[in-house]
Amino acid sequence: LSFLRVGAILYGSGYVLFAYLDAELVSSGVLSRPELMDAIAIGQFTPGPVLSTATFIGYQLGGISGAIAATFGMFLPSFLFVWIMNPLVPKMRQSKVLGYFLDCVNVAAVAVMVAVLFSMAKESLIDWRSFVIAGLSAAAIFGPKNISVMWIVFGSAVLGYLLYMV
Repeated sequence: LSFLRVGAILYGSGYVLFAYLDAELVSSGVLSRPELMDAIAIGQFTPGPVLSTATFIGYQLGGISGAIAATFGMFLPSFLFVWIMNPLVPKMRQSKVLGYFLDCVNVAAVAVMVAVLFSMAKESLIDWRSFVIAGLSAAAIFGPKNISVMWIVFGSAVLGYLLYMV
């Protein structure tokens, strides 16, 4: 039911998901924050990070049936919403008031992502090595070259291994 609730109210990118999962699962004690961070890391390292994260957490909590239920619960509300709203969105955009409403929802989603960024940073930036990895990743993202996020995540994983294990 947690994933059905999250799937029903999730708006914005997959990064907003982490704030919802934190509020839904960590705050209630179902999952620890390190377990959530591990699931996020697994999700970020695989194609379809939202699906992978939801499925991974579902599997942690309930095995195969938990993975299926979490995946289904996460995407059923979105599927139904898109199916119902698809013909209405162009009309909503033509309305000045509803257009502003959609714009404000986007702004709120960005604010939630920023809050998640700070929350995850407090948990992840624990020593000089993690700051080095974060700094280099940010430089790669905002630098002049268009580096794929996949390579940034992979490079960060390799660098983390080298810095922490060697």
